[in-house]
Amino acid sequence: MSNLEILAVIVNVLGVWLTARRTPWCWPVGVVAVLLYVWIFYDVKLYSDMLLQVLFAGLQGYGWWRWRTGRLAQGKVRIEPLPARVALLSLVAGAVLSVLLGTAMAHFTDAAVPWLDATLTGYSLVASYWAARKFVANWWLWIALDAVYTGLYYYKELPLTAVLYAGFIVLAVYGLRAWQRDLAQQPREAAQQAVA
Repeated sequence: MSNLEILAVIVNVLGVWLTARRTPWCWPVGVVAVLLYVWIFYDVKLYSDMLLQVLFAGLQGYGWWRWRTGRLAQGKVRIEPLPARVALLSLVAGAVLSVLLGTAMAHFTDAAVPWLDATLTGYSLVASYWAARKFVANWWLWIALDAVYTGLYYYKELPLTAVLYAGFIVLAVYGLRAWQRDLAQQPREAAQQAVA
């Protein structure tokens, strides 16, 4: 456990908490968090995860842009259910990316666990896309991914990061419940705004 890992954990917790609260500032905080983890994952040879963090930095900008549009009156973003077609297409894209990245990592690098790392990376991109698009289902996918990540980081002797990802499960459950509740309230809020 390094000071860098401690700092990365603190910034990540802040970012996920802000996401669960539907505050657009979660995205710039997320940029700092993912850049810290680029170095950490390089050191433990989780190259797909390292690449994922670089991609996350770009997705943070996309997420921030998406969340700055479609806001409700009280300053929170408007969330949506995940359309079945989007779910299917993005899950297939995650599978294809996982296979391509896993093949590359297994054949061209000394990655510690190339296939698992690649699969987690592929589906983390899907979950991030869903979060940026404000789909409630992003939390379900994050819960599943974070459970596997917790085990992976424990295996790779990153105990604080494993605890962080176990905590992410708790935060994801909180986010899921909050977003489901808020989604149910959105039609009433829209009706009240139309009357006002």
